[in-house]
Amino acid sequence: MADRNPETHVIDFRAAEHLLAARDPRGAVKLLDSVIAAHPENTAARLLRARAFFAAAQLRPAQLEFELVLEREPDNAFAHFALARTFERSGLTAQATRHFRLAAALDPKPEYLQAAGFDSENRESTENQERDHGSGGA
Repeated sequence: MADRNPETHVIDFRAAEHLLAARDPRGAVKLLDSVIAAHPENTAARLLRARAFFAAAQLRPAQLEFELVLEREPDNAFAHFALARTFERSGLTAQATRHFRLAAALDPKPEYLQAAGFDSENRESTENQERDHGSGGA
């Protein structure tokens, strides 16, 4: 087999993105395995492989990859959110809640806030304040 060069790894990475988008997560994992073998420090490739594992319902490998990404990038809100979804699918509610909240704290995107339960808590708080103060006029 011919030597693989950095350009080949970039092509494999991009092809893996397309395979994942085309709902072929196992094909994406296969391409990413060689990229990660050559570049184990490549967090983007690991994050993409974690997503592919998740899409293939390989929850334990997905969890391990997301955790590795978070060791290197503890402020990666998406990785926290995706790890939380992985824990959620695995029935690990407490771990899921922790990572949903971390994701929302790092990046207050609506879907992160909703998953963390912050939006409903804020809505209930606002509704309670409005009820307690009344809307009465003069």
